[in-house]
Amino acid sequence: MIIYHASKEIVEFPEVRKTKYTKDFSWGFYCTGNFEQAVRWANRGNGEPVINYYSYERNEKLSVLKFDHMTDEWLDFIAKCRSGETHPYDIVEGPMANDTVWNYVNDFITGRINRKQFWALAEFKYPTHQISFHTLTALNCLTFDRSEIVYDKKGKK
Repeated sequence: MIIYHASKEIVEFPEVRKTKYTKDFSWGFYCTGNFEQAVRWANRGNGEPVINYYSYERNEKLSVLKFDHMTDEWLDFIAKCRSGETHPYDIVEGPMANDTVWNYVNDFITGRINRKQFWALAEFKYPTHQISFHTLTALNCLTFDRSEIVYDKKGKK
C-alpha cells in the first residue's frame, strides 16, 4: 500500500516527535492514503510542497486502532489526544479533523457545544484520511520510495 506524507522537505527517515501541540491522534508521524489531501496539506504555508511516498506493510503484531468513520468513539479519542493525553497504540488510522472540524472539536472540548451540536455541524464535511505512526516499531512498517514537489491546482509556483 502506498501512503503519502506532506511536508516542505524530503523525509527519508520518518520520526515521532513530541511538539508543543498535539494532533488528532497524539504525537506521531502522520500520513494519508489520499493523494489530493496530501497535496492540499503540502501547499499550505511557504516553501516547496513536497510529497513523500512510502510503501506501508502492515504488521499484525502491532497494536492498531482504526476508525472507519467519524463516530462518538472517534470524537472522544481525538478530544483526549488534543488535550494532551497519550495512548498505547502503535498505529492509529481514521478520519482527520480538518481545520473546520477541528474548530468544532475544540468547541466540544471546551463545552461551547455539546455532542449533538458537534455532529450537526460536522455532518457535511468531505471525507479525509490519516494514518499515524506512534512507535519506532510502527515506523519500521514504512519504506521510503521517493519524493516529489507537487503544486496544487491553484497554479502556485
